[in-house]
Amino acid sequence: MTDILQDTVSAVSGVLTDYVMVTVLLAVALFFTISTRGVQFRMIGEMCRLLVRSGKGNNDRRHDDAPAHGTISSFQAFALSIASRVGTGNLAGVATAIALGGPGAVFWMWVIALLGAASAFVESTLAQLFKVKGEKSFMGGPAYYILKGLHKRWWAVTFAVLITLTFGFAFNSVQSNTVSNALLSSFAIPREVTAWSLAIMTLVIIWGGVQRVSRFSQIVVPVMAVAYIAIAFIIVCMNISRFPEIIGLIVKNAFGFDEALGGTVGAAMIMGVKRGLFSNEAGEGSTPNAAATASVTHPVKQGLIQTLGVYTDTMLVCTATAFIILCSGIFMDGHDGIVLTQKAIDAEFGGGHRIGSTFVSIAIFFFAFTSIIANYYYGETNIRFIRDNKTVINIYRLLVSAIVYLGAVMSLDLVWGFADITMALMTLCNLGAILLLGKYAIVLLKDYNAQKRLGKDPVYRSSTIPEIASETECWK
Repeated sequence: MTDILQDTVSAVSGVLTDYVMVTVLLAVALFFTISTRGVQFRMIGEMCRLLVRSGKGNNDRRHDDAPAHGTISSFQAFALSIASRVGTGNLAGVATAIALGGPGAVFWMWVIALLGAASAFVESTLAQLFKVKGEKSFMGGPAYYILKGLHKRWWAVTFAVLITLTFGFAFNSVQSNTVSNALLSSFAIPREVTAWSLAIMTLVIIWGGVQRVSRFSQIVVPVMAVAYIAIAFIIVCMNISRFPEIIGLIVKNAFGFDEALGGTVGAAMIMGVKRGLFSNEAGEGSTPNAAATASVTHPVKQGLIQTLGVYTDTMLVCTATAFIILCSGIFMDGHDGIVLTQKAIDAEFGGGHRIGSTFVSIAIFFFAFTSIIANYYYGETNIRFIRDNKTVINIYRLLVSAIVYLGAVMSLDLVWGFADITMALMTLCNLGAILLLGKYAIVLLKDYNAQKRLGKDPVYRSSTIPEIASETECWK
């Protein structure tokens, strides 16, 4: 029965993700790169300035013109989205992409990050534009901008259901599965022990609300990400003479004649785009849920900050993992997932040391656990959109905890297969919406730049786009 289920999931995932989603995702990313005149490239300096300002506590909600409601700072919203991004996809997903698609998959991860950052800007800006006032903070995301911008409740509810299934259940099973594999490989900790521990810890944290989630993410994620990048930097320095060779290997495998004849170029592109999307979430529709919680004076501010998150995730953390694995030279030895990353670091430090296994196990625990918490919040926001009922939310919390347990004891291929299917459906649903609503993000970007040229700190008011003023009540 398990084999039949696995074969069915693989077949559906192959068609839906390898062909439909990859094609549409790249096409939409290219469209928004052109229509925004490369906002993800030309405004990197402004992104960094805004993030630093917010991180220092200079939050926009202190401005007289800012919405009076909301307790989540721009930086906290950024940290919440990074908590979801930086996790299994960076360590295990990259390893799986290289194992199945070859070194060329890394190149296509870079492509989907650089182009997809434009889609990330559009969706996060729209989330800010159409956000609503919640009980403790702002709320928003694709379900909200589909309802308010397109007036299609059935479409909005469909997305809300898909993101809840994808993040609350499918992605969280991947996160817990990766943690259980890492701890079993490094410390021989039984899967059941890891499963129960993660399930209980998840339940304790998610009962505290988004404020606790954002504070937890703000502390843990940056520390572990910096430590992990430091390990990668040490390994690259140890192999600095091979750096040109590694870059050449990535490019050759992505475009080489021999690889094209062997069909591995297609595999590299598909795996790179799929695992790149799983990691950086650009265009997927998840990050806007976090972006909407921030209190800022202009939607573009949070759109730019969230765009920077794509670079942080893929160009730093994912690339760090790729260099570790490719420098080790063991990516063809039959290992996969998180175990490949662990073995690669072990191989680099040599001498029988298990530095890689130990460090990666600790890192993936924190990365995956913060991702589980952020993933849960995405689901909660969208359940509240469908029906804001305390009993329903409490049932969802219990189910998430149960899925975290089950994911830790299920097979790797099965949990990734389910995740790919739900991710593709959710992404396609969101891409259709931002294609139709993207014109508003472009208007907002022009308004933002016009105010900047006048030396102003940009402030948005609903009267700027009068045709949707009644649907953007947080900006009156």
